[in-house]
Amino acid sequence: MKTADVWEVTIMKFTIVTGMSGSGKTRVIRYLEDMGYFCIDNMPPVLIPMFSEMLTSAGGKFNNVALVVDMRVGDMINQLIEQVNELKKKGYDASILFLNADDETLVKRYKESRRSHPLENPNGLLASIREERKRLSKLLTEADYVIDTSDMTNTELLDEIKEIFVSRESRNIEINVMSFGFKYGIPLDADLVFDVRCFPNPFYIDELKRKTGNDIEVQDYVMSFPTAVEFMNKLSDMMEFMIPLYIEEGKISLTVAIGCTGGKHRSVTMANKLGERIRDMGYEVNISNRDIGRE
Repeated sequence: MKTADVWEVTIMKFTIVTGMSGSGKTRVIRYLEDMGYFCIDNMPPVLIPMFSEMLTSAGGKFNNVALVVDMRVGDMINQLIEQVNELKKKGYDASILFLNADDETLVKRYKESRRSHPLENPNGLLASIREERKRLSKLLTEADYVIDTSDMTNTELLDEIKEIFVSRESRNIEINVMSFGFKYGIPLDADLVFDVRCFPNPFYIDELKRKTGNDIEVQDYVMSFPTAVEFMNKLSDMMEFMIPLYIEEGKISLTVAIGCTGGKHRSVTMANKLGERIRDMGYEVNISNRDIGRE
């Protein structure tokens, strides 16, 4: 196998979400999807090898994958541990997350949802739950992570998922720094908006009017004012403080928009400077200038 192929395989992470019916697997898969995972519900174990090869051939587009495999697949659930071990042998980072809950909680949840249990035992719901627990006992033993959701609120469950998975990809966030002109409207996708129209405008300097914040002459002019330097220092400090909080909260993308009047000089300068500062913090940054080409 080529070195590049090995590298692609080893960076892909598979999380197998399994456990008792009614324990919260659907909610967990939604949380993981919000965190940037590519998620599939009710995956037959026999299809996992072929599925992993398909994702690998996509060239790194699917680095984090979560699959729900539970008693809905019937007796095929017995193949799950074997298939997970095969993933590990091939170099994938594969782990099993088992969601559990006590019998009383599961009975209560089923009665509230009025859904049927995947194992329809003629002796009733409790018998179905106990039969499922027996069949899944080996999976519970082999699981890398076990969460008992019996007394958990939705918020507590989300916090537990973050504790397990956000820490594994603690810097996995897409950061976009965008310049724009207020005269053309505030970007709709901005999470944070900063107004730099308070600083002197290079537009009124003849030799700078036709240039942009991508030109060193404009940057030198904008940053020649102590208040501009102080603003950038304070904004950088704010980003260094806030980005880890966004990551901990489960945010997978952050767009910071910096605006001036026309979106050509001051905002472009500040966007470039902030992007450099954030890169120095160890994050990947995309810098864009929405209105730099407007007349």
